[in-house]
Amino acid sequence: MISWITGELIEFWQSNQKYFILINCQGLGYEIQILESFFLKLKANQISYKNVTLWIKHIKKEDSDLLFGFISKDQKNFFIEILNIRGVGSQIGMGILNKFSIVKVINAINTQDKKLICSVPGIGQKMSERLILELKNKFKSEIQFEEEKNKDEFVIKDPEINKMMEDLQLTLQSLNYKNKEIKTILKSINKDVDLLSKKDNNLSFENLLKLAMDYLDKDSSNLAR
Repeated sequence: MISWITGELIEFWQSNQKYFILINCQGLGYEIQILESFFLKLKANQISYKNVTLWIKHIKKEDSDLLFGFISKDQKNFFIEILNIRGVGSQIGMGILNKFSIVKVINAINTQDKKLICSVPGIGQKMSERLILELKNKFKSEIQFEEEKNKDEFVIKDPEINKMMEDLQLTLQSLNYKNKEIKTILKSINKDVDLLSKKDNNLSFENLLKLAMDYLDKDSSNLAR
């Protein structure tokens, strides 16, 4: 069973609404299905080809072995919980994580927001009810605790920007920055979001990542003095 993998990125591609990468790990090529958010970062050259690390969910079938890769352990664990629900397959799980952040889905489950759950392709009314029923008591975890603890610090009304900020946090964690550093950076960026939105109507994850790296570079320079 493969739990995680580190290797050199060989190529990445999209097939319909699925996203894949090929990683060379000690001479073996692993084909892994990834989330759209990670694919877009690769496409924008934001991730080094030399050292890609992903948390892996390995699904064995009679005629194939499927690998699903995530940049955080929280994403992987959430995906596994979704797969444990009767009638929910891997593509539904990936579809949920492609469309919404984990926190967004957990909030929808806690508030029984069936409309939001049903907006994921392949999920109907009955499946949304099953998801809410079976998942509502499973996520009293650190994710919820941190979200509740920080809700006054990071209040962003725009759901698209909010998802970009959450993706930014996961990306910085995958780059091995400390949580204390990340929290400080997100707080600083949060103050600049409105200004950036007015300046650039097409505010993107790429812009936020560049801003985060600028802040981190400044902090490093100040410590070096």
